[in-house]
Amino acid sequence: MGEVSRGARALVVCPDIRGISYDLDTESRLAEAEGLALAIGIVVADSFTLPVRQVRPNLLFGAGQVENIRIACEQEQAELVVVDGALSPIQQRNLEEKLGRKVIDRTGLILEIFGERAATAEGRLQVELAHLDYQQSRLVRSWTHLERQRGGFGFLGGPGETQIEADRRMIRQRMGRLRKELEQVRKTRGLHRERRERAPWPVIALVGYTNAGKSTLFNRLTGAEVMAEDLLFATLDPTMRAIALPGVEKAILSDTVGFISDLPTQLVAAFRATLEEVTAADVICHVRDMSNPSSDAQKKQVLQVLADLGVVDGQGETTRIPIVEAWNKLDLLGSEDRAELLEVAAAEDDIVAISALTGEGLENLLARLDSLLTSAARTYELELAAGDGRRLAWLHQHGNVLADEAKGDTGKRRIVVKLSEKDFGRYQSL
Repeated sequence: MGEVSRGARALVVCPDIRGISYDLDTESRLAEAEGLALAIGIVVADSFTLPVRQVRPNLLFGAGQVENIRIACEQEQAELVVVDGALSPIQQRNLEEKLGRKVIDRTGLILEIFGERAATAEGRLQVELAHLDYQQSRLVRSWTHLERQRGGFGFLGGPGETQIEADRRMIRQRMGRLRKELEQVRKTRGLHRERRERAPWPVIALVGYTNAGKSTLFNRLTGAEVMAEDLLFATLDPTMRAIALPGVEKAILSDTVGFISDLPTQLVAAFRATLEEVTAADVICHVRDMSNPSSDAQKKQVLQVLADLGVVDGQGETTRIPIVEAWNKLDLLGSEDRAELLEVAAAEDDIVAISALTGEGLENLLARLDSLLTSAARTYELELAAGDGRRLAWLHQHGNVLADEAKGDTGKRRIVVKLSEKDFGRYQSL
């Protein structure tokens, strides 16, 4: 059945299973499923929701529904069926046989996107690990030589070992190697984080639901050319750039992978290291697409991921790292909605209304981020040797120096300076 090819015409089917509580409404789920397909270059020939009163273990859908899907494929000349849900290996195989077409579920589709978009060595390792995890349960579908015996001698098993056993063992071995490599990557990232914490620059992490406009905002603030297409999962690897703020000479802005509802468990585990960047941030900027009717449900998903990372509590009410909400896409709102949104944002300290595309509201956002980075400053009275120009310059550059005077003939200087706790720690390590 080959891999998913760009330009393939597809039918997108969104099962609405009775008894399951979905985070997004049916219309939003269908739109998101279409977005996932478009993100990998698939042409959506048609899309629809199918109510599933009772899950069929062998097909998911009822026989009549499967026949309707087959007819729709014929009419729309679709060579691929995307099912926006999790299919068991047996369901996937049986649907492919009944429909005579390749069938891909939500997990497989997201894996395809991740495989295409991962740009760094770490991203590629994570994607391969997730792919293998997904694949090992589907060898029953992927291989046609399952019961052939592997004879002779060699690395991959002696006589009598079936091909599927050997293939599974190969996958397990490869996954073991990948996990070791990823662990090394995590340690390296930890070292980089420690180095950044000693460095004199605070970190602002952009987070948000996929397609909320994080990369557009990142590009607007930094002038960087990060991929910012109107596609789900346009960014898969954290990208970091320096920006200047009114009271902070330099801050590091970090763009992260977009969050999504029902992210397959293989991917949550595989992308843990990527999201770990968020836990080292000084401030989190949560970018929200306020033109999306499901914005509140998307916020809930983002807070759930942040709770999993230990950044906020389970309800999202208390947070270990300050969070600013950037209410994005003002340019897409009608005049009434826009006026209402601006009024609500103006009344809240932790909300700023913006358009990353036009630049509207960005000065307010930068001022708010700056305020959070400098608000926790305390006043310290320090004593420096008169010739310690390096530390003196650092304090003037990164703190608000209130007094700087010689202490008589002692050869020392008295410095009174406002510094954040983190900056004071950095100063002590100089």
